[in-house]
Amino acid sequence: MGSRRDFVKRTAAVGAGLSIFPNLSFGSVLGDASQKLKMAFIGVGYRGCSHLNNALLRKDTEITAICDTDPARIKVALKMIADAGLKKPKVFDKSELDYKNLLASKDVDAVIIATPWLWHTRMAVDAMRAGKYTGLEVSAANTLEECWDLVNTHEETGTHLMILENVNYRRDVLAVLNMVKQNVFGELVHFRCGYQHDLRGVKFNGTSGAEFGEKGTSEAKWRTQHSLLRNADVYPTHGVGPIAAMCDINRGNRFMSLTSHASKGIGLHNYVVDKGGKDHPNAKLKFKQGDVITTTVETTNGETIIITHDCNLPRPYSLGFRVQGANGLWEVDGSRMYIEGTSKPHQWDKADEWLEKYDHPLWKKYGKLATGAGHGGMDFFVMNSFVESAKENIAPPMDAYDAAAWSAITPLSEASIENNGEPQDFPDFTRGMWLKRKPYNWIKDTY
Repeated sequence: MGSRRDFVKRTAAVGAGLSIFPNLSFGSVLGDASQKLKMAFIGVGYRGCSHLNNALLRKDTEITAICDTDPARIKVALKMIADAGLKKPKVFDKSELDYKNLLASKDVDAVIIATPWLWHTRMAVDAMRAGKYTGLEVSAANTLEECWDLVNTHEETGTHLMILENVNYRRDVLAVLNMVKQNVFGELVHFRCGYQHDLRGVKFNGTSGAEFGEKGTSEAKWRTQHSLLRNADVYPTHGVGPIAAMCDINRGNRFMSLTSHASKGIGLHNYVVDKGGKDHPNAKLKFKQGDVITTTVETTNGETIIITHDCNLPRPYSLGFRVQGANGLWEVDGSRMYIEGTSKPHQWDKADEWLEKYDHPLWKKYGKLATGAGHGGMDFFVMNSFVESAKENIAPPMDAYDAAAWSAITPLSEASIENNGEPQDFPDFTRGMWLKRKPYNWIKDTY
């Protein structure tokens, strides 16, 4: 524990990126990396407390406020803070809108938002308007209007927003990004990715194992409602975030259009019947979301990206990554690689040797320290990037434009499915600035 804290204290700025605005300082610490960052957490459920844990491991942060409407979660968070030997933060738990009082506090420089999806954009907008450096969990927005709200508020206020997409920091993903930047695959052509994760046990629980909403617990209280009412890829960023970094979306390239199709939806109904019986009230519901949703995205540079959402059927976990260029490809399933001129013709290489050879500088230096941080160490790096970017008050590696573009896949896929796969144009959230914005330097070893 001690060595890790010492390491974090010594780390230099991370997340420097190109910003439309000059650095602006709204708090006592923003823009001064030598001071402790005063952090607040809106939402201290499982995900929020995971972020809280990583913030508590640092010596350059101070937890000044927490907010949640669930007394049990407030209790858990306060115990974590007390066990770390730190003073009790201010608690905001009076109502769903008490977070606004937290944002009015002068004792908060930066805020992490980890609440149910419908609250993400409105809370992030209020946080940016309050001048708080904002970290927002995925997905960042539910509608195109909300996507624009994030971008417009960032531009109007100059306050930065970071979408907290941790898969961008996964070890194999960063190694492959390193290969992309070193042109190992040659000119990029095609990608595959997605979120393929059996979430039936997350969407339903309670006494019968088939409950959600008011009778459910944790994410079943709110997440299942999206599957009931929306036929869309409601959770695209774990897959598309890393791919967007590889093909420089919003930084010399952008998403142009997409088409989406949905299979029939039987998985959630079958699960309810299996757990609660055919006479269970939820067995009578018609879930709108198709079990497998397939989206194809085209970019201005001519790459195609296939994104798969598959969460309602029994299956092992996979993000389904495939990165393919003129000289070869990587596929995460089977952990295999093929590079023309190096691999034996028409035979796969095991990816491990390639991934080790191109291991990212971040993981080479700090991998052992990061492995206990959650999700195989990814959460350590996303928190470190957020904190260091906030202290410098600079644009994070994944900013408001990324949050908007990646999240826009949800409403655009919904519209395409509704209209029999009709192509949907992506808005240009950068208003043409993607032509001039420089790619973020993920490879630089100055962390």
